[in-house]
Amino acid sequence: MAVVLRPLRFEDWPAVHEWARRPEVCVYQAWGPNTPDETREFARVAAQAWDERPQQRFPYAIVRDGRTVGNVELFLRSEGVGEIGYLVHPEFWGRGVATSAARELLTLGFTEHGLHRIFATCDPRNVASAAVLRRLGMRYEGRMRETHLIRDGWRDSDLYAILAPEWRGAVDVPRPSSASRPDRDAAAGS
Repeated sequence: MAVVLRPLRFEDWPAVHEWARRPEVCVYQAWGPNTPDETREFARVAAQAWDERPQQRFPYAIVRDGRTVGNVELFLRSEGVGEIGYLVHPEFWGRGVATSAARELLTLGFTEHGLHRIFATCDPRNVASAAVLRRLGMRYEGRMRETHLIRDGWRDSDLYAILAPEWRGAVDVPRPSSASRPDRDAAAGS
């Protein structure tokens, strides 16, 4: 699935709102469904992140065939450590969009930022997101108990991570085609 990442801009807020307003997208999140004002504020803060120095947050729009269909972010958490997250419009779930975009984030993290470790978390009930993380070569490292308060109570977070040597060893490994392995992208990575 060919996707393009570009810096998220404030002007992307209407596209972002197309998924941020949907209950099925934010079911595992502490936020949402968003109002238009909440999505505008998210886009404003995300766009400003590109001007911060030192920059710790790298929010990207996921563009497919000229349309913004999701967003991904790389956060620099500590020396040599980053975190990724992603959201995709439900129209594009199961098409490899989250996997392709998150794979690009790993490349950016390990090559441009020189990270040693990149991690992500997801709600244990979000099996689609966990599948994306496994397809990226990330390893399940355990469950953190009651890390986020969401609408249905405190939720646990499953932790996945990949180290630079593991990523370098897997970069040239051919990936299964979508025809041979269904790609069930997630609504959200966190």
